[in-house]
Amino acid sequence: MKTLTAAAVAELVNGTLIGDAEKVTNGVAGVKDATAEKISFVGSKKYQHQLETTAAGIVLINEDMANAPLNGRSFVVCSNVDAAFAKVLEFFAPEPVVYAPGIHPAASVDPTAKIGKDVHIGACAVIDRGAEIGDNTVIMPGAYIGVDAKVGSDCYIAPNAVVMFRCVLGNKVIIHPGVVIGGDGFGFIPGPQGLIKVPQTGIVEIGNDVEIGANTTIDRARFGKTRIKDNVKIDNQVMVAHNVEIGESSILVAQCGIAGSAEIGRGVILAAKAGINGHITIGDGAQVAGTSGVVKSLPAGAIAIGTPAESQREFMARLMLPKKVEKLQAKIEALTAEIEKLKQD
Repeated sequence: MKTLTAAAVAELVNGTLIGDAEKVTNGVAGVKDATAEKISFVGSKKYQHQLETTAAGIVLINEDMANAPLNGRSFVVCSNVDAAFAKVLEFFAPEPVVYAPGIHPAASVDPTAKIGKDVHIGACAVIDRGAEIGDNTVIMPGAYIGVDAKVGSDCYIAPNAVVMFRCVLGNKVIIHPGVVIGGDGFGFIPGPQGLIKVPQTGIVEIGNDVEIGANTTIDRARFGKTRIKDNVKIDNQVMVAHNVEIGESSILVAQCGIAGSAEIGRGVILAAKAGINGHITIGDGAQVAGTSGVVKSLPAGAIAIGTPAESQREFMARLMLPKKVEKLQAKIEALTAEIEKLKQD
């Protein structure tokens, strides 16, 4: 079993120790569930009251909580509690699962596919004709890599994930279960006999170091490419439509959706259930609040809230308007009553 003393924790996270340096922890736990042998954290002063009830033997805290009573615990004061706790988690994490290179007898690999060095292909995975798999990549059971698709090196393709024909994945890409990359974009036009399907002839191109959460769908382009650039992180159940472009290091949180041909800049954050209209641009570093609907382009650095989305100032002004009207109505009623009283006098 791995253990750390409080002094070793402080050294690991480059923090400042308060309390018993020899106190020992053998793992991590939430602040409510922790026992005396566990290490936990409180990352905000508004949750400081949890220090009064937690049984954790060692707690990582922010600098503004350094004067909290120890009550028999040891504190490690950190400049960034979340980053520090991530280091502790990494220390106590189980050893990663290692998948031995090789192709399972129950896998189906077309003779024309190109398989790199030290690749693992699990049972019932299908690698279709002309597909290419880079070195050290892991293809889990039940995954499908389509005709002429390309998967880079050091990738992880989870069970039942799908990479459709001709789509391209860079290196160090992580695809979680149920992801579909390269399904047809949603394109139909009305005709005399009803809706006519518009061919979706493009591909999806995904950069390096991208992670895509479970059951997310990224549609192939009508023509050209749907592009996910380097270091983008996508949560579960996200919808990216055809010909969308996502800039580097952007974050797409659960159940948000982006309509066709929208352009998302670098370092953008789309919170849960946000919706982005098609054919608009979201500037670099913009943030869209959860459940907001963006119907027109946003400049770089914008913060958008509500539906239709608007700036923080506009949102707060509109939110406060009914209360202002109520106060104004009460004042009018009071003045009217005073005028009536003066008339009677």
